[in-house]
Amino acid sequence: MKVCRECNQEKPLCAFYKHSKMADGHLNKCAECVKDRVKKHRNANIEKVRQYDKQRANLPHRTEARANYQKTDQGKISRKKATESYRKRYPLKYAAHVITRNYIRDGKLKVADSCSICESTMLVQAHHDDYTKPLEVRWLCLKCHHLWHRENKPIYE
Repeated sequence: MKVCRECNQEKPLCAFYKHSKMADGHLNKCAECVKDRVKKHRNANIEKVRQYDKQRANLPHRTEARANYQKTDQGKISRKKATESYRKRYPLKYAAHVITRNYIRDGKLKVADSCSICESTMLVQAHHDDYTKPLEVRWLCLKCHHLWHRENKPIYE
């Protein structure tokens, strides 16, 4: 048994994270208090944390590990499950994407050369404000597309 330094409750050792530098080999704060502290820090510093996460995810050894995993049988199974799950959760969104791709393929819908907001020509994507109208498409660069979805909710019904 050990007393947590944060909540002052006595808990079994298994409720504490291991820490080799401590005398008893366990951190002096219980796992629940550590989780609460981490959540509060993340919420209070969300932009910094997102930036850190983005930089960390783009480290060469991490991108290489993801690419290698996707080539494995388990990676292919995982990707297939994720795709199926996405299609079940967002059937209208998926249908709009399929219809849009088909119209582009058939030459009935022309892909714009630049973003309709910032005029960037980098990574221009089709965007739907309303997924019930799959052919009403705005062309946005990746940055503007992410910003739009961060600040707005598309129509699903």
